[in-house]
Amino acid sequence: QVQLVESGGGSVQAGGSLRLSCAASGGTYSTTCMGWFRQGQGKEREGVAAIYTRGGGTVYGDSVKGRFTISRDNGKNTVYLQMNDMRPEDTARYYCAAWLKGVGPYGDVWYEPDQWGQGTQVTVS
Repeated sequence: QVQLVESGGGSVQAGGSLRLSCAASGGTYSTTCMGWFRQGQGKEREGVAAIYTRGGGTVYGDSVKGRFTISRDNGKNTVYLQMNDMRPEDTARYYCAAWLKGVGPYGDVWYEPDQWGQGTQVTVS
């Protein structure tokens, strides 16, 4: 099974920036898509951003469009989430996710990922 390890979480002031990284390793299959979910305290989990490994197409949640950018380095099996103009409502635990079966998010539909990372906390004050 693919293992996902996040890094880069922490605290930042409103209006600031933070970059998350997710490194994938192991497994016998390459990923179809990788991305990020988040869940704030007492809130529902929501899709943040995703990027397709093969073609580089991206999907963003409505709340982060224009502020967050997802990118990838396929050679390093790593996905990044650049978060700019951060707001207190961005405070959440952010989880890296991978889709392995050729079905990933599109439009406003976020299919359940096949693998999750452990999450990294992001706090905006």
